[in-house]
Amino acid sequence: MGSAKKSSNTARQARIAEMRRAEEARERRNRILTIAVSAVVVAGLVAGGVVLVRSQSGDSDDAAASDDKSTGKFVAGEDGVRTWEGNLSRNHVTKKVTYPVEPPVGGDHNQVWMNCDGDVYTKPLNKENAVHSLEHGAVWVTYTSKAPKADVGKLAAKVKKTPYSLMSPVEGQKDPIMLTAWGHQRTVTGADDPNVDTFFEKFVQGEQTPEPGAACTNGLSQ
Repeated sequence: MGSAKKSSNTARQARIAEMRRAEEARERRNRILTIAVSAVVVAGLVAGGVVLVRSQSGDSDDAAASDDKSTGKFVAGEDGVRTWEGNLSRNHVTKKVTYPVEPPVGGDHNQVWMNCDGDVYTKPLNKENAVHSLEHGAVWVTYTSKAPKADVGKLAAKVKKTPYSLMSPVEGQKDPIMLTAWGHQRTVTGADDPNVDTFFEKFVQGEQTPEPGAACTNGLSQ
C-alpha cells in the first residue's frame, strides 16, 4: 500500500516537473519571439525615420533636381487672377523640383505637406512641401523683403485665423506680395487690398482643390 502511494507520488512529481519544463521552454520561446519581433519593429522604425527625414528635406541619393511634369501656361483673367491652363502633375517625389513659376501653383510634390492650419512661417519653405498644402486646398501667402512690414503683419494676422492657409517669404517671386492656390495666383498691392479677401473666399478649400477635406495638420512644420 505504501509502495503504491509512493509510486503514485513519484509519478505526480514527475508530471509536475515535466509540466514545469514545458512551461519554461514555452517562456523561452516567447522571450525569443518577443525579442525578434521587437528587433524587426525597431529596424522598421529606424528605416521609416530615415525615409521620412529624406522625404521631408527633399534629399535623395540622386541630388539632381527633377523637372516638373506639368504642362500648360498662365492665362490672366479680368479679375487679375492668373489661372493655369493645362495639366498640373500630382506625383509624389523625393527630389527637388524645378517649377515653371515662382511660387509654384501645383505640380509634383513631396509626400509630406506643410502644416497649413493658419501657419505663419518666417523662413522660406521647401516648395515641394508647400505645393502639397495647395493640393489640400490651402491658400499660400508669400512676400519678399520689399513688402512693407505693416502689410506683412496684417496678412500674418489674417492667416493665423484662417484654417487652410499658410504664409512664408519667397524672395524669388516677381512681386512683393502674392497669393497662390492650386492652379491660381495673383498679385495684391497690400494687406488692405480687397482682392485679398476675395481670393481667400474663393480659393480656401475652393472648387480648385484636388483633395478637398485633406488634412492641413500633422504635416511638416519649421
